[in-house]
Amino acid sequence: QVHLVESGGGLVQAGGSLRLSCAASGRTFSRYAMGWFRQAPGKERESVSAISWSSGNTYYSDSVKGRFTISRDNAKNTVYLQMNSLKPEDTAVYYCAARTTVIMTSLYLAGYEYDYWGQGTQVTVSS
Repeated sequence: QVHLVESGGGLVQAGGSLRLSCAASGRTFSRYAMGWFRQAPGKERESVSAISWSSGNTYYSDSVKGRFTISRDNAKNTVYLQMNSLKPEDTAVYYCAARTTVIMTSLYLAGYEYDYWGQGTQVTVSS
């Protein structure tokens, strides 16, 4: 069983920055593929970013590319999402997800590919 806890959300003005953290339980975090998803009111959940367990591969959706950066610290069992130049359309609940059976360099972009989810953290960007 893997427990994920997100933090770092909040209210920020457009153009501002936030860093989300996702702390994971489990002794083999370094072998998990991780992803960040978001869901805005009335919209479907969408993939925002993903990172392979080796950190060698990363993915960003077109809507956040160049503004968001995903990273992981395996010593701290934590994955981060640095969000810069935030826009009102980034407002959503952000979730991190973990997949525990992976191929080293693979990225996973669909929600159904993940085994565990955090409870979510709200990000609100005011105009």
